This record gives sequence, C-alpha cells and structure tokens, in this order.
Amino acid sequence: MPATQELPADLFAALPAGQQDLVPLLRPLVQQTLDKLYNVRVTDLPAYQAVRQLAPPDQARAALALAAARQVCLQHRSLDRAYDYRIGWAIGDLQTALLRSALPLTEADVLQLFADNGLNFNYSESEKHLNFWGYPAGLLLTQLERLAKKAPLAEATRAFLTRLIDLAAQVRDGAKLRVKAQEILNLASTAPGEAAPLPTLRFDMGDPFGLALHAFAVGLDPGAPTTRPWLDLLRLWAGASGGTQPTAKGRKALGAATAAVGAEAVRRQGSGWLALLGKMPVVDTEHRYESGDHAHIYTTHEYLMEANQLLARGLIWTLQPLVDAALLRQLAAYAARCYRKVPGRGPLAAGLGNACLLALAQSGLPGVAALAQVRPQVKQTNTQALIAKYMADASAKLGVSPAEIEDMAVPTFGLDAAGHARHELGEYAATLSLAEGKAELHWTKAGKPLKAAPAALKSTHAAELKELKATQLQLQQTYTAQRERLDRSFIEERYLAWPWFEQYYLAPGLLRELAQPLIWRLHRADGSWQDAVLRANQWQSALEQPVLPPTADTFLQLWHPVLVPAAEALAWRKLLESQQLRQPLKQAFREVYLLTPPEERTRTYSNRMAAHILKQHQFSTLAKMRGWRYSLMGAYDKGYESDQASLALPGGLRAEYWVSEVNADGAWNDTGIWNYVSTDQLRFVRGEAPVPLPEISPLVFSEVMRDVDLFVGVASVGNDPLWRDNGGLAQYRNYWESYSFGELSEVAKTRRLALERLVPRLKIGKVSHLTDRFLVVKGHLHTYKIHLGSGNILMEPNDQYLCIVPDRSTKAVGAPEVFLPFEGDTVLSIILSKALLLMDDDKITDETIIRQLK
Repeated sequence: MPATQELPADLFAALPAGQQDLVPLLRPLVQQTLDKLYNVRVTDLPAYQAVRQLAPPDQARAALALAAARQVCLQHRSLDRAYDYRIGWAIGDLQTALLRSALPLTEADVLQLFADNGLNFNYSESEKHLNFWGYPAGLLLTQLERLAKKAPLAEATRAFLTRLIDLAAQVRDGAKLRVKAQEILNLASTAPGEAAPLPTLRFDMGDPFGLALHAFAVGLDPGAPTTRPWLDLLRLWAGASGGTQPTAKGRKALGAATAAVGAEAVRRQGSGWLALLGKMPVVDTEHRYESGDHAHIYTTHEYLMEANQLLARGLIWTLQPLVDAALLRQLAAYAARCYRKVPGRGPLAAGLGNACLLALAQSGLPGVAALAQVRPQVKQTNTQALIAKYMADASAKLGVSPAEIEDMAVPTFGLDAAGHARHELGEYAATLSLAEGKAELHWTKAGKPLKAAPAALKSTHAAELKELKATQLQLQQTYTAQRERLDRSFIEERYLAWPWFEQYYLAPGLLRELAQPLIWRLHRADGSWQDAVLRANQWQSALEQPVLPPTADTFLQLWHPVLVPAAEALAWRKLLESQQLRQPLKQAFREVYLLTPPEERTRTYSNRMAAHILKQHQFSTLAKMRGWRYSLMGAYDKGYESDQASLALPGGLRAEYWVSEVNADGAWNDTGIWNYVSTDQLRFVRGEAPVPLPEISPLVFSEVMRDVDLFVGVASVGNDPLWRDNGGLAQYRNYWESYSFGELSEVAKTRRLALERLVPRLKIGKVSHLTDRFLVVKGHLHTYKIHLGSGNILMEPNDQYLCIVPDRSTKAVGAPEVFLPFEGDTVLSIILSKALLLMDDDKITDETIIRQLK
C-alpha cells in the first residue's frame, strides 16, 4: 500500500453552502483514490460506490465540488505551497469516472467545470498544455454536446467554444478537442421547414494548407447548391482521425458528400490541394531556453499543424475512389515525400504516407505499379514491409505471385517495339524513349529536329505539355525501380514460363527495354538448357550462334555467371563489347563470390567481410535499398538490440551480417546514433539454427556476399578521400590507409578487367598502365597511382597522398565518352576522370590540387 498522504485542510473549504453536505463523502473518496494500488480501479472504491448511489443531480453537484477542490490544488501550485500534484491528478481521475455518465449539468455548470479545472486562455506559450492537463476535457465537451442537441447553445457558450478551438490548435494532441468543439458549434435546433444554418468551420492557419482551406471556405457562395456539401465534406475531413483508413460509416459519409459536390469538382480541387501539400516547405524555428546561467538552444521543424494533418488525411481518403493516372502519380510522389526524414524529427508525415499507400493499394493494377515505384524511395523497414503486404494481398486476390503481379503492373508508357512513344501536340511531335537508361524527349516539327520543347506549346498546349513531362519523369522512375527489382531477383532464382515472358517481358513496353539486352537461360522440357540473348528477334549464344527459340513448355531464368565456367562468362563479356551492347544492370560482368577454403573450415560463418569500419547511416541506407532489414544502433542502448543486418531468402533461409558499434570519442551524433560500426561475420540461418555454408546455393551465396561487398565498398571510411584529413578516428587511420590502397575486392577485380580493355582505347593509354592494384598515370609533374578499389591516389616516388574530391554529377567535366558494357559503376568513371585530369597535371587550375602538387 502507498503511504497515506494527508489532504490539505482547505481542500473543500471554499465550497458553497449548497455543496458542503457532500464533504463527508468526497474527502474519503479523494483519500481512497490517493491510497489505492495502481491495479485497483477508481470505480471499485467503496467511497466512489457511495457517491454513485446518490441521485443524478447530487452526482452533478459532486462533480462541481471536485472541480472546485482541484482549483484549490491549482492555487496551491501557483503560490508554490507544499502540495502533492497527486491530489490534483486523483481528483481528475474521479471526474473522469463521474462524467462518463450523462449528468444533469447546465451550460453554466460545464463552463464552471472547465474554469475550475484550470482552463485559462491567458496561459503563457510554454504553459498552454496546462489548459487540458489532468482532467477530462473531452468528456466535458460530450456533456455540452448533449445540451446542444436539445436546444441552441447560449452565445456565451458558443464564444467559449470558438476560443477553445483556437487554443486547442496551439496545443500538442489538441486536434480531437478541436474537432469535437467544432462539431458542437455546428449542432443547431431549427423549426420545422426552416433551413439549417451553414456549418461553421475554423481552420488552423499556421501553414499554407490551412490558409488555402480557409480561403476556399470563406470564398464559397452561401447561396450555391454545392456550398453546404463542400462544407460538410471539409467537416468530415476535420474528423479524420483514428487510423490509416476510414471506418465503413466514415467512407460512406465521404462518398455521399463527394457525390453531392460532384466527383469531378472534388478531384480537380483535391488535386490542387494535394499538389500544395507536396510543395509545402518544412519551417525550421530556433528556440532558446534559459535556466539560471545556462541556455539551451534547439530547433523545431514544422510542416503541417496537427489539426491540418487530419484534414489532409481526409483529403487522401476522399481522393482514393476518384483516382486517375494523374492522381496516382501525385499520391505516389506525395507518399515518397512523407517518408523522407527530417533531421531531429524522423519521417516528414508517416501517417499521411500510410494513407497514400493504402489509397494506391486500393487502386488496382495501376496502384500496384505506383507502389512498386514508391518502394525504392522508402528507407523505413516497417514501411517496406507494409508495401510488401499490400502487394502480396493484391497478388492473392488475382491468384498470382507477388513477383507476377509486379510484372503485370508495369506500365508500357506506349513504347513501341523500337522503344519509342510518339506524342503529337499541334504541329509539333515529341518522341519519348529510353537512351542508356535515361528517359528522353526529342521534339520535331515537320520532321525536322528541334533542340528543346517549343516555347509556343506553353500557351497553346500547356496541360498536354505538363502531362508529357510528368510521363517522362514517371518513365524514368519506373525504369529505375524495375531495374533494381530485376537486379535483386537474381537471388530468387525465378523461372518464367515462356508464354508469361513473351507477354510481359517481350511485348512492346518498358520491361522489353530491360529484358532484351540481358542473357537468359532457356530450360527445355527434356531437361536440357541453353544460354542466349535476344538480338534482332533472334536468340543467339555467346559465340553468336543461333539458338532454337523457346516453346510453350520452355522456362526462362535470368542468367548468372556463377552458373557457368569462367571461360563462358568471358565469352559473354567479349560479345557485349564487340556488339556494343550495354546491359541495364551488371550481368555478364557481375562479380562472382565462391566459397573459399577458410570458409569451408569455419563451415557456418564467413569472415571475408569482417573488420571493416563503415559509416553507419550510409550502411543502413544501402542495406535497405538491397532489401535487408537493419535498425540504426544508438549509444542509448549500446546497440545490442540491433547488432545485425538480415536478409530473408527463399526456402526459409536468412542471411545475417553482424556489426557492432565503434565506441570512440565523439562517435555518435546529436540524436545518440553511432556514426560508425565495425563489421563481423556473415552467416546463414534457418529459424535460429546456423546452416553450413557448403549447403547454400552457390548463386545465393554469391549474391549475398556481393551485397555485403557493396556495403563495405561504398560505406567504408576508406572510400572517403577527406576522412583522414578531416580528423576521422585517430585509432582507425591505419585501417583507412590499408583499405584505401590495399588488396582488391571482387568488385574492384571486375573493374580491373574492364579497364584492361578500356585504357588502350583512350587518350590515357599512352601514358598509363595497370598493376595489380593501381592504374598508374604518368603526368608532366608527377607519376600517380590510382587505386582500383577506392579511387584514391598516391604520388610517386614517396607515395604521398593526393586528395581530389570527385564531381559525382552524371555529366562531370572531363568524364570520358567511352562505351561501358553495364550501367552503375560510378567508381570506374571516377578513376577514368582522375586519370584524364592527371595526365595533363600541368594544366590543372584548382588551387586545392595545385598546392598538393608542389
């Protein structure tokens, strides 16, 4: 039992004479509430049962007396007298229990209850939350609602509710109170045959969305037939709380209000508001809090006021049944924005993002395609799982696999067999196409090419031009998403029936542009197989020999170099180079990771990628992009709850890459997240039991190891040319040097093979040569060694480090115009750019580089 606390002697002293008779009941009631165990309910207390035996009017008097007692507590607090806040809290619990029943309270009684509980419209900015602290403000509004349903409220009560609405907008978690007060204001009793007044709406105008809704509402013509439906719809949006989707009743109400306004009008206006939400900035405000001699400065990041978040959710719910192609694009783009992280805050508006995802999931195959487009842009693990669930649900409805429904959902964009889509706008024609993975628009007039979109179209065909540019952007985003999906699909070892492949991968459209340059393994009905690529509608082998076309009983598998001897993989690479065939993803030149003798000895784990220092945020982003689950490790929990990245694999397998925090001086950021992690073993498990590495499919092992090599190859501090010079971690500088210039990874080895063929064809061929780890370039001032793994540079003769920060833009000055047989190796381009720069080192004008060369 908690220690008994004596109640203040004056707790009930200020009660009017008409309530003094209740003191013998209320004093033991408050005392028992203070003394009870936490698992005992207030309603089970003997003193409470005694109060509940009173007549309803006396119970109402008891509620008023308790509120007056709480006012005494608040006065004690304001005078800094010795008093335990638990008394006020206990009285608040008792009021909550009593006010759950319909008590015979008057409007004046309810306003008095608010006042005695401390509702003070003059509280300072930092204390506004106290207006609703410690008592059941929502239940008091319910009492007022009962009165409003019987008779119009007095003007004083309506004025009180209006002030309360404005105050609740400034208080965190005040949105529900604001909505409730708004609903009460709109209740009105009217005489038979008399038209009810238009609903009154008050918006929080603390952001552009609230301002826009206010301007729209006050601009409505009171006499127009759609004004009341519009206001009813906005009122429904204001109450859109409680979850990702509306209730069945709420959905029906939204549909009825939309129908009354007109679906097209709601779609058009709603699209404009959704566009506004997508463009609204995050407002950063710096705050200074002083306590004695100490000052604390912090920054808040505001995007959308709490009340307006409910309105935005209602807007999204309303638009879902009205979606067309343009709205789907808007919802997908806004969903992606909602999940972008704001420093110190987290996702911008995860609740609204979830509402967008649900809207897309409920929009058929086009919605599934939009979900697939959003997925690579989202980094949160739980959101990735939500998207996967929606896609799995959609596939179950159609009786196909999730992978198949993604195939079905990919839009064609009107691309013909040549990969072009022609659009005519008046006397001009635009051709949309994919060129080396980039969506491009080419304009012509009467067959003559133009350099850019004609300016005249902005006035004559503005809407069509805007739609065409949006289609170009969607084509680029979808191409990237589908390319990443194909790249991740190696590990699934998926087999595609020829009729399915022909329908979805070879029919004119986006997937055809991805599938045609790739190598496929054709599995015949008799158990034999052949590897082939489709060129000019003819299947051919690596030796350019014809291959029998697939038949209805043929299955196609995405080819992987681990499936064949090294000589065959080399033959495919030569074919790609001889035919200048660029693959959308690294396939023929894909790295292969085979089991090594040390891994055969350890049996259940590999240390091949252990003992590296990674930038944790970069590692986390890469892992999630590749479908791995990982949670950032923080100094607050020592990271022990999330010490691994894991990847779900076919057959119930799971890959685990173990990491641990790097605990060094200043090794975490302002939010307590470790800046660096060190890597440990890679293992495979089924359930919780480790699976011996020799039992893992070579293709699965190779792809998992390739992912881990990617994490190290990109996120390692050894790849950052500025890490050492910027301080880094002193105890790990030896690691930086050994990684920056040490043995090559499999990715770097593949890069070296590509450079063996590329360098002789370039200008640098006469002044450079390859060693085991470096591209050596002879300049006019020095000889340089560019590491093939990190791209970092040493200068001979004393191996002095040369820091050159690369321009990572896609069109960096000096980047060589040379055919590469695959997309995506940024380091290869950086190495070639650095080599071209250093061969003419006497012409360098960058002062930061010149100072190092002297």
